[in-house]
Amino acid sequence: MNITIRKGTEADYPAIVELIHQFALFQKTPERVTNSVEQMKADNNLFQCFVAVDEKNKIVGYAAFFFAYFSWTGKALYLDDLYVVESARGQAIGTRLLQTVIDHAGATKCVKVRWQVSNWNKPAIAFYRKMGALIDDVEMNCLFELH
Repeated sequence: MNITIRKGTEADYPAIVELIHQFALFQKTPERVTNSVEQMKADNNLFQCFVAVDEKNKIVGYAAFFFAYFSWTGKALYLDDLYVVESARGQAIGTRLLQTVIDHAGATKCVKVRWQVSNWNKPAIAFYRKMGALIDDVEMNCLFELH
């Protein structure tokens, strides 16, 4: 499979939203997805991602991210989602997407890339460790839902 990694565009939003729903099913939390193409457009380009596109111009994976600032260390890139459709797995697409994110973080003067992984997702944990990620078991996620 010939794959191209490129920056996602507004024209890609419908396909990306479909992949977001697939990822949520994989994560066993489909009810949590409330975002839409319309919302992504209304949010004035806050959504950023890289996409993996096959030779038929079909998006088979994406890496969504945003920039953050951590008081202890400074500018960082937060990887929100990394997902590759099941039929395209095992071809280093996830590796290429993650490496593209890491390279982008370096090029934009970030001091780190940060993300979370579900503790039950052993293949992802192994993949991230193989890529050189440090995975801790100290911090837990906290959030307030505002709507």
